[in-house]
Amino acid sequence: MNRIHLHLLSDSTGETLEMIAKAALAQFDDAEVIRHFWPMVRSQQHLDRIMAEISANPGLVLFTLVDGGMRERVEAKCAALGLPAVAALDAVNAALEGLLGQRAKVRPGRQHAMDAAYFARVEAIQFTIAHDDGVNWENWEAADIVLAGVSRSSKTPTSIYLANRGYKTANIPIVVESPPPAALFSLRRPLVVGLTTATERLVQVRRNRLLSIGQAPETAYVDADHVAKEVQYARRMFADNGWPVIDVSRRSIEETAAAVINLYNERQSDGADGGSKPI
Repeated sequence: MNRIHLHLLSDSTGETLEMIAKAALAQFDDAEVIRHFWPMVRSQQHLDRIMAEISANPGLVLFTLVDGGMRERVEAKCAALGLPAVAALDAVNAALEGLLGQRAKVRPGRQHAMDAAYFARVEAIQFTIAHDDGVNWENWEAADIVLAGVSRSSKTPTSIYLANRGYKTANIPIVVESPPPAALFSLRRPLVVGLTTATERLVQVRRNRLLSIGQAPETAYVDADHVAKEVQYARRMFADNGWPVIDVSRRSIEETAAAVINLYNERQSDGADGGSKPI
C-alpha cells in the first residue's frame, strides 16, 4: 500500500515536525502521502477534535507535545485505534538528558523563543533582501558572506537560505560587459564565494526562465558560446582573487548553502575577521 495518511501534531508551529517528515519521506519512492497538519495543540478540547479526525482518516501519527497529559492522551487514543504514534524528538531528548545530566525543559515552542539569535536572523534576512543582485554594494563590508556568480547560478535563493540561518549575505552578478564595483576586490570582513555551474545546465536554466516570462529564448543570454565565455570570465575572476568556488551544477540550494557555511566556519576557525554565526 503506497497511500497513507500522515498526521503531524505539535504544541508549537510544527516546523520541526514538517522537516522531520519531509526528510523521512524523501527515502521512499512512489508514496502517496496525505498530510494532516495540526499545529498549536495546547488544550484537551482541541486534541479531542483532532483525534476524531485521525479516527476518520487513520494513519501514522507524529507528534511533538511536551505536556505529559496530552502525550498520554494521544498515545492512548492511537493505541485504541491500532495506529502507530511516534514522539519525534524523544530519542534525541533522552540521549541529551543522559549526556548533559539534566532534564529537558517542558515548554511548548521553546526552540522558537524570540531570543538574541532570533532577532539576529531577522536582521540577516532584512540585510540580505536589501543587498540582492548587487544592490547597495557600498555596505558589503557589513556582510558575513558575499556570493558572486553569473546570472542564474542560484545566488539569490542561496543567499535567502543563508539569511534564514543567520548570515548576512549579499550577492553580485558577474557580467562580462559590466564589471563589478571595485569594492568587491577590497573586502576584508566578508567571505567572498564564487558560484559556478556547467554551461549546458546554465543554458537550459536560462532558456526555461525566458520561456516562463514569455520571452523568446533566442538571445545571447542563452547562446552556448556566449554563456561559456561568461562562465570562463567569472572563473578567471574567482581564481585571480583567490576566492573559493562552489560548482552548483549538481547541488541543491541546501547543499550549496551547507558548503558555503563550511567555508565560513573554516575561515572563522583560522582567526579571520567577523564573529561566529548560528548554524
